Amino acid sequence: MRGEMSLVGPRPITGAEIERHYGADADQVLQVKPGIAGLWQVSGRNRLTYSDRRALDLEMARRRSVRLYVEILLRTVPEVLSGENSW
Repeated sequence: MRGEMSLVGPRPITGAEIERHYGADADQVLQVKPGIAGLWQVSGRNRLTYSDRRALDLEMARRRSVRLYVEILLRTVPEVLSGENSW
């Protein structure tokens, strides 16, 4: 409960992931507080590649809006209940 994450945002990214996958675009994603629910989670999660995750994280960082956040929250409930894209 330290306020390091929000309800909606990209999943936390390790330093190694930043270097390996995000390159010059890392600053855009790091400007957004990481979250529990994000575009990657509601768009397929574990069936997507890391490249897909990167693209969705960047899209989320670039399109930040209340509307997008509400859409993600609404899509999160059925995604969690179905358990389809989790291990």
